[in-house]
This record gives sequence, C-alpha cells and structure tokens, in this order.
Amino acid sequence: MDLSFIILNYKNKGLVKNCLKSIIKSDLSGLNYEIIVIDNNSGDGIKKMLQDNFSGIIFIQSKSNLGMGAGNNLGIKHAKGKYAVVLNPDTMASDSAFKKMFYFMENNENIGLAGPKLINPDKSLQYTRCRFPQFLIPIYRRTPFKKLASVKEKIDRYLTKDKDYNQPSKANWLYGACFFIRNKAIEKVGLFDERFFLGFEDTDLCRRMWQSGHEVWYYPEASIIHYPHRFSGESNWLLGMFKKNVREHIRSWLLYFMKWRNVNNF
Repeated sequence: MDLSFIILNYKNKGLVKNCLKSIIKSDLSGLNYEIIVIDNNSGDGIKKMLQDNFSGIIFIQSKSNLGMGAGNNLGIKHAKGKYAVVLNPDTMASDSAFKKMFYFMENNENIGLAGPKLINPDKSLQYTRCRFPQFLIPIYRRTPFKKLASVKEKIDRYLTKDKDYNQPSKANWLYGACFFIRNKAIEKVGLFDERFFLGFEDTDLCRRMWQSGHEVWYYPEASIIHYPHRFSGESNWLLGMFKKNVREHIRSWLLYFMKWRNVNNF
C-alpha cells in the first residue's frame, strides 16, 4: 500500500463527500491506496452517506468526539500505507497533487512530513508555511492588535511572507489541512499528541519531527484547494469566548507553550 488517506469528520458529511470525490478523480495511476474516514461521534449520518455513494471506504466510528489529534490517530493506527495523507474534509485535490507529493517524498528520504501549497477556491494563496510561533502571535492574529503596523510585521514574519511561496523549502511547521507523513517517521516520532483537542496538534507534530531528525518541507509543485471553514486560524477570540471550539483552541495554545516553554524557536 502506497497511500492511506485519512479524513476526520465532525458534522461535515457534505464536505467529506466532495473531498472523497476529488481523491477518486485525481491522478493516482500506478499507486495503491486506501481511504479511511473517521467520524468523531457527529451524528450527521455520514455512515449512510458513505454506503450510498462510495465503495471500499474504511469507516471508523468513534463513540465520542475525541478532537483533532486523537481522531486522526484512530485512522493512522489502521493505515497500511507507506505514507499517511491526513486531510481536512474542507479540501479538494487538484490535478495530480498526491502523485507529485508521493514522488517528492520518495526522492527525499530525509523528509518525514511534507505539505502542498494550499489555495482558496479562487486560486489565491493561503499562507500556511510558518515559523514556530512566539507566545503572543496567536493573540495578535485573533484580536484588533493585528491592525497595528508593528504587529502586522511580526505576523508576516510568522507566516514567512519574506520567503518565496512558489519555491520548495524547509518549514518549521505547516498547517495541518493536508499532511503527507512518512510511516517510518511516525513510528519513530509518535502520533499526534492527543492532549491537543483543537489546534496546535499540527505545530507540535512538526516540532517533534525536527526534534527527532526528520525534516518538514513545503512543496508548492503540488496544490490543494482548501475551503474557508467555520473555525479560521484568524477567528476573533474575544468575540468567540462563549463558543466551545474557541475555548478549546485557547486551551491548546496554552498547552503548546507549556510543553515547549524550554525550547527556543527556530
């Protein structure tokens, strides 16, 4: 098995359906693959949707909402592929993106994790190749402080806007909307840290990749459409404090900085 696609659902069966269709339509010639869908006890009828529209999908039903890290881990534990392709439901494959990612990884054994260019439906770029965050960066991005010129400069540096997004490059960490992960690297580094319920599980995994000697790369020769979604990385914390997902994201932010408080940023 070459690729194991892993898609975690929570009340997004429509997005999952579109994502699966795009995988099946993409150019995967010459590659053996499996598709694993995990449902985080969303109760949205996804099992029936899969039965009615697809065949051969491996479906895993969680008895509770485990969050991002633990939910994706259920899929990785069942994966048989040389590479685990962890996809958000709000993504759609374009052209031969997965095939390009596969051969990029095959030709660079030092890379443990890579990600493609993420683009909006209108083809505009999403800035998803980042430096490790300083403590206040998440606050800056989700409060009116981001409008200040000095703060904007810090955010732009965090998002590596000073580097060419059209060139393959090493990355401190990448947004987890599409992770291409080498199986052998996961065996050494470990799965997603399940303490991160929503957010920073991707940052943490990339950090552990580097710590263990595996490189993380951004590969823009492959691109994936990433739709705007209900929980944006720039959502306003001040306005959303009464929402559970915002509170969980703040908790993950604090957990991340507690975990890595004695390690300098790259």
